[in-house]
Amino acid sequence: MPEVIVENIVASTSFADKLDLDVIAQSLEEAEYEPEQFPGLVYRLSDPKTATLLFRSGKANCTGAKNVEDVRKTVDIIADKLKKLGVDVYKDLKIVIQNIVAISDLGTELNLNEVAMGLGLENVEYEPEQFPGLVYRIKDPKVAMLLFGSGKIVCTGARQTEDVSLAVEKLSAELSSLDLIRK
Repeated sequence: MPEVIVENIVASTSFADKLDLDVIAQSLEEAEYEPEQFPGLVYRLSDPKTATLLFRSGKANCTGAKNVEDVRKTVDIIADKLKKLGVDVYKDLKIVIQNIVAISDLGTELNLNEVAMGLGLENVEYEPEQFPGLVYRIKDPKVAMLLFGSGKIVCTGARQTEDVSLAVEKLSAELSSLDLIRK
């Protein structure tokens, strides 16, 4: 089973009914807020190394975490800072994982033309003149995988880390059964 490394988790939450981004931007020195360019406030943490977009609606998107614990830690840190600014933060903050991006390596080179034919053209997008990777969509778990001739894979669209491992396992087994990789 190829090793799977999570590179990025995108998650969303809602901190409050509304946020005054001007006050937050003035009060928190790590905050970046330029409403003329983008309606959200960017708040970066160094530990865990994440960036969170806060919106006036009270909603927020966290990116950059490499595990779910770091998402939770980020949300807790921001909730504490908002409370100190007098924001009426919701009690139980619900975190929804929107997307997990992970990488893996099959450990062998792939002939992407053969892979495209073997996996079936209805599940594959492969236009080597436009992009050097092959896009393979799996229905269960619902993910998209980018396969490269080097054998490297980028998996995106998963909502649970277990789904990434399952998808890579399925892909590896399918390619082996088609005799397109040697285990």
